[in-house]
Amino acid sequence: MIHFETSFFQKFRFDEKQINRYFEAAFRDLKIAREDKFPEVRFTYSYQALIKAGIAVIARTGQVKVRSVPGHHVKILEKMSEILKNPDIFTIGNAMRIKRNEDLYGGAESVGEKEADDYLAFVEKVLKAVKA
Repeated sequence: MIHFETSFFQKFRFDEKQINRYFEAAFRDLKIAREDKFPEVRFTYSYQALIKAGIAVIARTGQVKVRSVPGHHVKILEKMSEILKNPDIFTIGNAMRIKRNEDLYGGAESVGEKEADDYLAFVEKVLKAVKA
Protein backbone atom coordinates (compact mmCIF):
# COMPACT_ATOMS: atom_id res chain seq x y z
CA MET A 1 0.00 0.00 0.00
CA ILE A 2 1.39 3.37 -1.02
CA HIS A 3 1.36 6.08 1.64
CA PHE A 4 0.15 9.51 0.47
CA GLU A 5 1.27 12.33 2.80
CA THR A 6 -1.61 14.71 3.60
CA SER A 7 0.64 17.73 3.13
CA PHE A 8 0.96 16.83 -0.58
CA PHE A 9 -2.24 14.85 -1.26
CA GLN A 10 -5.87 15.05 -0.24
CA LYS A 11 -8.54 12.39 -0.30
CA PHE A 12 -10.58 12.56 -3.47
CA ARG A 13 -12.50 10.15 -5.64
CA PHE A 14 -12.05 10.72 -9.37
CA ASP A 15 -14.42 9.43 -11.99
CA GLU A 16 -13.06 7.86 -15.17
CA LYS A 17 -13.84 10.96 -17.24
CA GLN A 18 -11.70 13.17 -14.97
CA ILE A 19 -8.79 10.72 -15.07
CA ASN A 20 -9.01 10.49 -18.86
CA ARG A 21 -8.78 14.29 -19.12
CA TYR A 22 -5.48 14.20 -17.20
CA PHE A 23 -4.14 11.53 -19.55
CA GLU A 24 -5.35 13.48 -22.60
CA ALA A 25 -3.50 16.57 -21.36
CA ALA A 26 -0.32 14.53 -20.88
CA PHE A 27 -0.52 13.07 -24.39
CA ARG A 28 -1.33 16.51 -25.87
CA ASP A 29 1.87 17.89 -24.31
CA LEU A 30 3.81 14.87 -25.56
CA LYS A 31 2.53 15.58 -29.08
CA ILE A 32 3.75 19.19 -28.83
CA ALA A 33 7.15 17.95 -27.62
CA ARG A 34 7.42 15.53 -30.54
CA GLU A 35 6.52 18.10 -33.18
CA ASP A 36 8.48 21.17 -32.11
CA LYS A 37 11.91 21.88 -33.56
CA PHE A 38 13.26 23.81 -30.55
CA PRO A 39 15.00 21.62 -27.94
CA GLU A 40 13.82 23.88 -25.09
CA VAL A 41 10.20 23.39 -26.15
CA ARG A 42 10.67 19.61 -26.53
CA PHE A 43 12.20 19.47 -23.07
CA THR A 44 9.58 21.67 -21.37
CA TYR A 45 6.63 19.84 -22.89
CA SER A 46 8.20 16.45 -22.21
CA TYR A 47 8.53 17.38 -18.54
CA GLN A 48 4.97 18.70 -18.42
CA ALA A 49 3.71 15.49 -20.04
CA LEU A 50 5.51 13.42 -17.42
CA ILE A 51 4.06 15.45 -14.53
CA LYS A 52 0.53 15.38 -15.99
CA ALA A 53 0.79 11.62 -16.52
CA GLY A 54 1.93 11.31 -12.91
CA ILE A 55 -1.12 13.23 -11.72
CA ALA A 56 -3.30 10.86 -13.79
CA VAL A 57 -1.56 7.75 -12.46
CA ILE A 58 -2.06 8.98 -8.90
CA ALA A 59 -5.70 9.84 -9.62
CA ARG A 60 -6.18 6.35 -11.08
CA THR A 61 -5.41 4.87 -7.65
CA GLY A 62 -8.84 6.22 -6.73
CA GLN A 63 -7.66 7.60 -3.42
CA VAL A 64 -6.19 11.07 -3.67
CA LYS A 65 -5.41 14.13 -5.71
CA VAL A 66 -2.26 16.21 -5.65
CA ARG A 67 -2.13 19.46 -3.71
CA SER A 68 -0.40 22.35 -5.47
CA VAL A 69 2.17 23.14 -2.79
CA PRO A 70 5.96 23.65 -2.87
CA GLY A 71 7.64 20.33 -3.56
CA HIS A 72 4.63 18.65 -5.12
CA HIS A 73 6.44 17.77 -8.38
CA VAL A 74 8.96 15.72 -6.40
CA LYS A 75 6.09 13.88 -4.72
CA ILE A 76 4.30 13.30 -8.04
CA LEU A 77 7.45 11.73 -9.48
CA GLU A 78 8.06 9.71 -6.31
CA LYS A 79 4.52 8.28 -6.17
CA MET A 80 4.36 7.65 -9.92
CA SER A 81 7.63 5.75 -9.63
CA GLU A 82 6.24 3.69 -6.74
CA ILE A 83 2.90 2.96 -8.41
CA LEU A 84 4.51 1.91 -11.70
CA LYS A 85 7.39 0.15 -9.91
CA ASN A 86 9.93 1.99 -12.04
CA PRO A 87 12.69 3.81 -10.10
CA ASP A 88 13.90 5.50 -13.30
CA ILE A 89 10.77 7.65 -13.29
CA PHE A 90 11.88 9.33 -10.09
CA THR A 91 15.58 9.44 -10.95
CA ILE A 92 15.26 10.79 -14.50
CA GLY A 93 12.11 12.80 -13.79
CA ASN A 94 13.81 14.51 -10.86
CA ALA A 95 16.84 15.30 -13.04
CA MET A 96 14.40 16.92 -15.48
CA ARG A 97 12.78 18.86 -12.64
CA ILE A 98 16.16 20.15 -11.45
CA LYS A 99 17.14 21.11 -15.01
CA ARG A 100 13.83 22.95 -15.43
CA ASN A 101 14.28 24.79 -12.13
CA GLU A 102 17.86 25.78 -12.95
CA ASP A 103 16.66 27.23 -16.25
CA LEU A 104 13.57 28.86 -14.75
CA TYR A 105 15.08 30.33 -11.59
CA GLY A 106 18.81 30.39 -12.22
CA GLY A 107 19.17 31.37 -15.84
CA ALA A 108 21.13 28.20 -16.56
CA GLU A 109 22.15 27.21 -20.06
CA SER A 110 19.32 25.94 -22.16
CA VAL A 111 18.90 22.26 -22.85
CA GLY A 112 20.74 20.88 -25.86
CA GLU A 113 19.40 18.95 -28.83
CA LYS A 114 20.57 15.49 -27.72
CA GLU A 115 19.52 16.01 -24.11
CA ALA A 116 16.04 17.15 -25.16
CA ASP A 117 15.72 14.14 -27.48
CA ASP A 118 16.87 11.74 -24.74
CA TYR A 119 14.37 13.14 -22.24
CA LEU A 120 11.60 13.03 -24.84
CA ALA A 121 12.38 9.37 -25.60
CA PHE A 122 12.25 8.55 -21.89
CA VAL A 123 8.91 10.30 -21.40
CA GLU A 124 7.50 8.58 -24.50
CA LYS A 125 8.50 5.22 -23.01
CA VAL A 126 6.86 6.04 -19.67
CA LEU A 127 3.65 7.29 -21.26
CA LYS A 128 3.50 4.22 -23.49
CA ALA A 129 3.64 2.06 -20.35
CA VAL A 130 1.01 4.22 -18.64
CA LYS A 131 -1.32 3.92 -21.61
CA ALA A 132 -1.08 0.11 -21.68
